[in-house]
Amino acid sequence: MPDSTIGDLKVFGGRAHPSLTAEICRNLGLEAGKVTLYNFSDGENYCQIEENVRGGDVFIVQPTCSPVNNNIMELLILLDAFKRSSASRITAVLSYYGYARQDRKDKPRVPITAKLVADLLVAAGADRLLCVDLHAPQIQGFYNIPVDHLFAAPILLDAIRDSQLDPLTVVSPDAGGVERARAFARRLGCGLAIVDKRRKGKNEVEVLHIIGDVRDRNCIIIDDIIDTAGTLINTVQALQANGARRIFAACVHPVLSGPALERINSSAIERVFCTNTLPVDDKVQKSPILTPLSIAPLLAEAIRRIHEGASVSSLFV
Repeated sequence: MPDSTIGDLKVFGGRAHPSLTAEICRNLGLEAGKVTLYNFSDGENYCQIEENVRGGDVFIVQPTCSPVNNNIMELLILLDAFKRSSASRITAVLSYYGYARQDRKDKPRVPITAKLVADLLVAAGADRLLCVDLHAPQIQGFYNIPVDHLFAAPILLDAIRDSQLDPLTVVSPDAGGVERARAFARRLGCGLAIVDKRRKGKNEVEVLHIIGDVRDRNCIIIDDIIDTAGTLINTVQALQANGARRIFAACVHPVLSGPALERINSSAIERVFCTNTLPVDDKVQKSPILTPLSIAPLLAEAIRRIHEGASVSSLFV
């Protein structure tokens, strides 16, 4: 049962991903909360909540996807509006967490933007964070509020199994993704290969060699984010050079910026499984290779459990 101090469940969405907000609400059997959002002529954001939220248990769906800075600012303004409207609890639902890739000082005189975003969200009024596949799990430690970290792996695994890709090898495109790829390989009962790469510059990598057997096997490259697709395409070329039979890819967050879609369309990849943690409809129209899978039922169930005080971690047992 919900905490007696927490009021009715209310789900609102910013302008970052309205279709995800609508789908989450359909899964919960709710109407999305009413809020007015627009920009003044100079670009400033305007926000007004159009219903009473006093004492409510409010969830704000706003992935910080492109345009990242605009969507982060809108989320901060929404948080402030709900805090000043006396909501009992405010949960920021970030299906995609922008600035997560800068999570530590790996060079002199650089910021830790993942921590900066955490500080901004809490200062603006967030009481809780609900997110999906953080680029670095330790980002949870940047918060002194509860963080519910969801994983899209079960959704991707079901799609991969249904595609019957045996004989299959799961490929990690770099050393940092080995743990994720190993978990996929274990659950799929298949082999694992790792790409040894060296980063030459911004958005530019050089594949050195592949550790593991990919010859005459179907290969699926597993990553959390596909951005410009540079790493992905280099990995595809290395797999081809090492005799892979068919090549697929899967990611949680299809950022797909810059030349990504053009690169994917002109590559040997047959299909890219991804989720709709950020808007993908226009990208699917440009690349039929993309196979989007909905994250909304998972987010809706997590929201329901948080509201009712039930276990969220048991979703992944």
